[in-house]
Amino acid sequence: MIKKNNIRVLQVINSLHTGGAEKLLIDTVPLYVQQGLKMDVLVLNGTKTQFWEALEKHNCCKIFSLGNGTVYNPFLIFKLVSYLKKYNIVHVHLFPAQYWVVLAKVISFSKTKLIFTEHSTSNRRIRNSFFGFLDTFFYKKYCKIVCITNDVFKIILNHSKVGKNKLVLIENGVNLKKIQLNEMLNKELTFGIKDKNAKLLIQVSSFQEPKDQKTFIHSLVYLPENVYVVLVGDGPLRQECEHLVSRLGLNKRVLFLGVRLDVPQLLKTADIVVLSSKYEGLSLASIEGMASGKPFVASDVPGLRDIVGGAGILFPLGDAQKLAEIINNLLNDINLYSITAKACMQRAQQYDIDTMVNKHINLYKQVVS
Repeated sequence: MIKKNNIRVLQVINSLHTGGAEKLLIDTVPLYVQQGLKMDVLVLNGTKTQFWEALEKHNCCKIFSLGNGTVYNPFLIFKLVSYLKKYNIVHVHLFPAQYWVVLAKVISFSKTKLIFTEHSTSNRRIRNSFFGFLDTFFYKKYCKIVCITNDVFKIILNHSKVGKNKLVLIENGVNLKKIQLNEMLNKELTFGIKDKNAKLLIQVSSFQEPKDQKTFIHSLVYLPENVYVVLVGDGPLRQECEHLVSRLGLNKRVLFLGVRLDVPQLLKTADIVVLSSKYEGLSLASIEGMASGKPFVASDVPGLRDIVGGAGILFPLGDAQKLAEIINNLLNDINLYSITAKACMQRAQQYDIDTMVNKHINLYKQVVS
């Protein structure tokens, strides 16, 4: 039987910029190491970020970088080769790392076992028939493909054309104890909001097209003046959202906080947590939001429907008026607010990070045995 301390795992991801997959790594790598695994992280783009610095502070692993250029450079394949031979398992996250690691293994004849985690129910490759053939080739080179929800499992089974036995369902988890032990922040000191009757709505997500912060911003038009929106995260569409806020005359009611490492405290300080995404995999933001003890409102889409439905409240995708109506109902009905918050808290208990880590360790043992 393979012992945990004989397993060497390299986690490969595009970068440690803001994002759910990236946050999952910085939260879980220290836990794997505590359990006795030898684990390091390799990024295709090594630009220093808050996530990078947070992982570094744990002093639990090495962080390798292949440079600061584009992650789509195929020459990265050759840089990967030397790392493959040093680990029993290379666990890959996101595209194009998904392709580059496979090609590095092919040209190096490495015997390293490959695992890939599929984090989303949708991407450009799944929507483009041309990539169907390519994805099938690359998926088949992995020993196991971890799917983070049942929806992801079904979609990848249909899209990849690989055998069902190659797929494994391991749902993401969050550190529930850490979230629940955090305390509220002072609204005036943290956000500069002096109105004692202020109500805070918060969304934690990167500023990318699938996250649809614009619908959330538009909903504020239909809400009272004492309601504020707090947006946590960064990304290519942040400036576009800032321009939208200006056009709508909402500058004093929308706060852009950028990447933050005190998300649990921010969630505890908010009155309602929102996620307006067009699709998700298994959203860590949704689990953290529900675990915060506040009502959680999300768009009715794959990746959120199964997690939030029956606990939080779902609204039709892109419907800012309906979102505002739900928020108003929660703010004006103490009983509804309390029932929803309690149901969300109970639902979050199903997604504990320790359960997820143990399932991955068992998978690593299985793959190398």
